[in-house]
Amino acid sequence: MDPEAPWLTDQQQHIWRSWLRMNAELPAALHRQLQADSELSLPDYDVLVQLTDTAEERVRVLDLARALRWERSRLSHHIKRMEGRGLVRREDVPGDGRGAFVVLTPAGRSTIERAAPAHVRHVRSLIFDAVEEDELAALGAVLDKVLARLDEGTERPAD
Repeated sequence: MDPEAPWLTDQQQHIWRSWLRMNAELPAALHRQLQADSELSLPDYDVLVQLTDTAEERVRVLDLARALRWERSRLSHHIKRMEGRGLVRREDVPGDGRGAFVVLTPAGRSTIERAAPAHVRHVRSLIFDAVEEDELAALGAVLDKVLARLDEGTERPAD
């Protein structure tokens, strides 16, 4: 090891490794809960949330890929699977031969409405019930700073 290299301090290393572990375990726990309660995957839920966050319950494919931070090919394959289950459908964008919308179906709407209460309870249980208000404020500030750093000059690919 190079003694001049900028290694992490013991505290930084502990935080970093805890972050990596949480980054692996939290999505897995959320995914298991969604699967057990609603037969949705965490990515399914993420797509449905994006659609329900719009008044029209539709989002252009490229905008959805950007919002989810997914490659377009990943989104295309995932949407195809969700279409097969009747949760979403694709619609052409009028006047744009290449553009398409992903649209929430009535079945998709009812599925997320059934899934959301248990999912929110699980999120609260795993994260917010374990953290004090002042810790939440600090965590929010840290996350905002890290995300701002990531956004500095970083264009997230959509293809």
